[in-house]
Amino acid sequence: MVQPRGAHVPVMLERCAQLLAPAFVAAAAAGRSPVHLDATLGLGGHAEVLLAAHSRLRLVGLDRDPEALAYARQRLAGYVSRIHLVHTVFDRLAEVLAGLGYSRVDGVLFDLGVSSPQLDRPERGFAYARDAPLDMRMDPGSSVTAETVVNTYPAADLTRVLRSYGEERYAARIAAAIVRERGRQRLTSTLRLAELVRDAIPAPARRTGGNPAKRTFQALRIEVNGELAALAAGLPAALDALVPGGRIVVLSYHSLEDRLTKRALVARARSRAPVDLPVEPPGTGPTVRLLTRGAEQPDPTELAANPRAASARLRAAERI
Repeated sequence: MVQPRGAHVPVMLERCAQLLAPAFVAAAAAGRSPVHLDATLGLGGHAEVLLAAHSRLRLVGLDRDPEALAYARQRLAGYVSRIHLVHTVFDRLAEVLAGLGYSRVDGVLFDLGVSSPQLDRPERGFAYARDAPLDMRMDPGSSVTAETVVNTYPAADLTRVLRSYGEERYAARIAAAIVRERGRQRLTSTLRLAELVRDAIPAPARRTGGNPAKRTFQALRIEVNGELAALAAGLPAALDALVPGGRIVVLSYHSLEDRLTKRALVARARSRAPVDLPVEPPGTGPTVRLLTRGAEQPDPTELAANPRAASARLRAAERI
């Protein structure tokens, strides 16, 4: 197996391990082998550290990218008797756990967004700074690509995608430019799309905020992979799977992911009883305790070593 291009640096690794450890220690103290669900296994960096630190830990690792899964399998080969690696999207986690015979888990980690190897391999089509086919599929076996979206979606749907998933102010202008271009010839190139986006955005707006194409590329990636829909289904399922005392950690990389995560965790940290009742009825109390005050960010030392961690936001909670 060839190592993916570019350095793989797990984001906020020590903090994730620190937050998850009490759940694993408590399970072992109770005579159980703790079970950890890594919903976005990637190259297995977080998983490797947790398996090394907790000798009885059993890992269920999910990933939709078969290349990443194959590399993680090689990386974690020393723990083969304690791991189950599954090629799937994390919105199917309940089905996977049931199939493996796990009714509950002690820890869950979501490390969302696109991975460094996906960004660093031009042929995957995620990066706007290199010319490549308009792909952006996390699972190369999926049918819909970014090329499909930009060449077949009506202007109104393109505008919706760019505005909703990229929070792009100039969504309508960019969509119109895409429709004009594809009327002349099919759009197949990441660099050509990046050029269209740049030219569609007013010059003053291009002077700040980095590459003007980044919001469009984010929006297309989310649409192609159904990322927010998967997260909206996967987060509640993961919270339901936690044992009392179990912990969940979520690493988000843009405001849409973080906002969805915040809502899911805060909703379960509040009572659902009417505020005017003198006694909280059974079953209406909070089911999680928040472990972070707001969203935590990487410290300056980590950012200096791994600039790609700059957008990371971490939230965590414990099942009660």
